[in-house]
Amino acid sequence: MKSAFDQLANNQSVQNTIESLKNSGIDAIVVATGDEAKKKVLEMLPKGAEVMNMSSVTLETIGLDKEINESGNYDAVKPKLFKMDRKTQGVEMQKLGAAPVWTVGSVHAVTEDGKILIASNSGSQLGPYAYASAHVIWIVGIQKIVKNLDEGINRINDYVLPLEDKHMHQLYGVGSNVSKLLIINKEIKPGRITLIFVKEKLGF
Repeated sequence: MKSAFDQLANNQSVQNTIESLKNSGIDAIVVATGDEAKKKVLEMLPKGAEVMNMSSVTLETIGLDKEINESGNYDAVKPKLFKMDRKTQGVEMQKLGAAPVWTVGSVHAVTEDGKILIASNSGSQLGPYAYASAHVIWIVGIQKIVKNLDEGINRINDYVLPLEDKHMHQLYGVGSNVSKLLIINKEIKPGRITLIFVKEKLGF
């Protein structure tokens, strides 16, 4: 799908966005490749730490989900959830996934004035992102930078949702919706959120 929303932002736009994010209490850096981003995240995650990777095409593309869940270096939450029965342990599963110490994922749009948008069907990742996780790391391709909130919402509805809907049909035979939308204007706890921009097209 060719779209204005899958074009890489220019260097000036990236730098303006990073400055705005820092003014909004969010640590932001830029790296050249997905491999560099993966390496940076693994440097940040303490060995043995409780970590949950949120569902993310970005993480899947660079293999970070497998590194977290299969390396044995971390107390990974996802493998625990996969072993549980949603019918009989649903509430326990919600609690386990609601507040991991470290959360790693991505977002759907970042505005040049420092706002972050994350859409979700279930909302499962929004609580940890907004408050519950002590540490949040996002890896974000620079094609997700937009001018403002209106453009960010348009990106989600017109570009991300059709791709995510198709992706979910391929994986699970069900579609997706923008059932819930989190907008982060500012982070009040210094150092809690780190956003790693990648100068490559990653994810939706």
